[in-house]
Amino acid sequence: MTRKESYKIFWLVGESSADLHSELVMKALNDKFGNLTHIGIGGPRMQRQGLKPLFPFERFAVMGFVEVVKHLFFFFKVEHKLSKLFATEEIDLAILVDYPGLNLRVAKMADELRIPVLYFICPQFWAWKHKRVYQLRDSVRYVACILPFEEEKLSIHNINCSYVGHPIAEEVNIELSRDAFAQFFGIDPNKKWLGFFPGSRNNEIAKMLPTFLQASEKWDPNKYELLFSKSHSVNHQLYMSYIEGKKHITLIDGYTYEMMKYCDLLICTSGTVTLEAAFIGTPLLICYKANFTSYLIGRHLVKIKRIGLPNIILDNDILPELIQKEMNPSNIYKIGMQILNDPEKNEEIRKQLYKLKALLSDKHPSVEMPKIVRHLLDTYG
Repeated sequence: MTRKESYKIFWLVGESSADLHSELVMKALNDKFGNLTHIGIGGPRMQRQGLKPLFPFERFAVMGFVEVVKHLFFFFKVEHKLSKLFATEEIDLAILVDYPGLNLRVAKMADELRIPVLYFICPQFWAWKHKRVYQLRDSVRYVACILPFEEEKLSIHNINCSYVGHPIAEEVNIELSRDAFAQFFGIDPNKKWLGFFPGSRNNEIAKMLPTFLQASEKWDPNKYELLFSKSHSVNHQLYMSYIEGKKHITLIDGYTYEMMKYCDLLICTSGTVTLEAAFIGTPLLICYKANFTSYLIGRHLVKIKRIGLPNIILDNDILPELIQKEMNPSNIYKIGMQILNDPEKNEEIRKQLYKLKALLSDKHPSVEMPKIVRHLLDTYG
């Protein structure tokens, strides 16, 4: 078969962590092929690698049943535009990343128009909405899994798939030493450090940051440095409105991995950040609070007892999970102090997290994904 001189790849990425995960893959594809055009939906990192965006990326950062319903008209508009795009432009491959609520519908749309679909970071069908596995089987040519146990679960349903490694194994990069980090942010290196990660979405900040701030007030600032991370994807004014006048905390904007590595304990909103922190090896609390209606619906649908990805991957309740009402300042302080004051518990957590790092480091998506893309372009191009 004669290979084409150039290819057009459609991408759909709906949130900042997936934008980061896709950046290195796009770079590897560009380096490997050199003749690709990228169009679709993605964030600033993907746009730096050449993605031509069709919609403003921030419009897609919604999560939860109630929040999605509020934005239904926008998503209908997106689907309508994509259906016209697929029908009129010659797309060689669609790479859909996570974001299953929209991406599974887009996969069906693309497949019906004979555009091969590669799904990177598959839906967590093993946790809830198990029927999504049939949508993958019907509309997707290949699934690239980032969690080790997913390949076997997908293969049971005769879905072409492989484990490509987790993106964080390539993304975690420590640039500053502890002393340099302390000097840069004016932190006392002789105190213990606590790190708070309230989330990467504006609605998470509104739900989590006030509780985290209240919890931080329980620690003695003469003994502890209280560091609060601010994600670049969060509205700056919104974040600052919550921390205004809070002189006992230090705002850390950037240097996320250094903050994770050098803190003695982390308090994190459930999500990708918990896996990054666990990969780095620092003990953490996993916290989650949803809109009450979303939580009631989710509790009815979710089939697994854990919400934290590190606990799910290890199949072990090694990291405390505080959900809804349990996620309050008193519990955060009490359980945080138990970890800080118990060397044996602390050491056991670190040992388990080292196992997780080994599990996620044996393959790299930037190496595996170009092989899969080459295969799909040669087969269906």
